[in-house]
Amino acid sequence: MTEISFQGLSLAFLPTVVVFTIMYFWAADIGTGIYATIRMLVQLLLIGYVLIFIFETNQPLVIAAVLLVMLLVSSGIAIRPIANKSMRTYYRALIAITLSSLIVLGLVTQAVIGVEPWFSPRYVVPLAGMIIAGSMNAVSLAGERMQVELSRGEPYIVARRTAFKASMIPIINSLLAVGLVSLPGMMTGQILSGVSPLIAAKYQIVVMNMLFGAIGMSSALYLLLSRPSSK
Repeated sequence: MTEISFQGLSLAFLPTVVVFTIMYFWAADIGTGIYATIRMLVQLLLIGYVLIFIFETNQPLVIAAVLLVMLLVSSGIAIRPIANKSMRTYYRALIAITLSSLIVLGLVTQAVIGVEPWFSPRYVVPLAGMIIAGSMNAVSLAGERMQVELSRGEPYIVARRTAFKASMIPIINSLLAVGLVSLPGMMTGQILSGVSPLIAAKYQIVVMNMLFGAIGMSSALYLLLSRPSSK
């Protein structure tokens, strides 16, 4: 693959600057946008070095620790948009994300791909990242929307249905657009690295199915755990 120069990398921030300008003039919380972008930059640069060590490790406990950190952090991020947060809310998100992510990750790595050894970091860590991130976003959307619906006086069943449908919109849009509007990141990366487009398509089919499953299960589980006692 062609290596990206620092000059080229800096040009990639031009669209970001445009959006920052819009956020500034529209008073649309530019501080959060700048903070998130800086954090993204620092995290990706650091993880680039960390992954060198992780990919070379031969210890399953190291991979388990990486997954644990991903689950703990993602659960905290998932509840960020929810107004009335508490430790109970965090634990609900953690349970929902953990159970759905580990079930789907185990199925994909062991039954679908047949990863050897079972903890192979080059497969487990990237796939876990995609699954956990998808579950995190689903819980975030579902939690925020259900809270809004309940605050409007909607019955729990109605609020749950509305929240679940809202949390599924991004992944359903992705399923409808893949191959026609977009070539997803994993497929694009494989093609750029020289893998046959057909093989890349097969992997992407697996990825889309695992994301749909993890997102749907994590959203549903969180909504079930969040049922108000009086509803």
